Amino acid sequence: MTRLFLVRHGPTHAKSMVGWADLPADLSDSAALDRLNAYLPGDALVVSSDLRRAITTADAVAGQRPRLPHRRALREMFFGRWELRRFTEIEAVEPDLIRAFWETPGLVRAPGGESWSMLQTRADAAIDRLLQDHPGRDLVVVCHFGLILTQVQRALQIDTETAFAQKIDNLSVSEIHISGGGWEASVINHLP
Repeated sequence: MTRLFLVRHGPTHAKSMVGWADLPADLSDSAALDRLNAYLPGDALVVSSDLRRAITTADAVAGQRPRLPHRRALREMFFGRWELRRFTEIEAVEPDLIRAFWETPGLVRAPGGESWSMLQTRADAAIDRLLQDHPGRDLVVVCHFGLILTQVQRALQIDTETAFAQKIDNLSVSEIHISGGGWEASVINHLP
């Protein structure tokens, strides 16, 4: 059995659409990081996306765990022209498109960005590669809201709208067990 511990990076405090923008994480809550470190299995492998907020969070909780190279494929959804723009700014220019993006996720995407389906395809391939490369190992994957939701959706076998409704807090853990090809989400959005 493999256990995935999907950890959302520390907060950026941005009030905009943050996908591939390389913002830093606020890791000043050392007590939360200590609790997270204590919760994660000591012999797990640690990997993160290649964005600074995920890298520094992974470094903060890795401890003595082996660290794998960062992976670009573990990035958040790319928001294209909407990157770092506030919802109200986008709504003023493209109200129908931004509403469709949030209310009927799937194929709708920001101009020049990714759709939910595109993110899901990328995320599934990245996670499958990790599982293939490290069979039977516990994996701590420090990544992003959207990527975590794709794997929660996969494990729970729920539709996109239901997946989008899940809450994934910064520095939370969502745990998925994979055994014999079956996926089970045992914990979602746990704050140790």
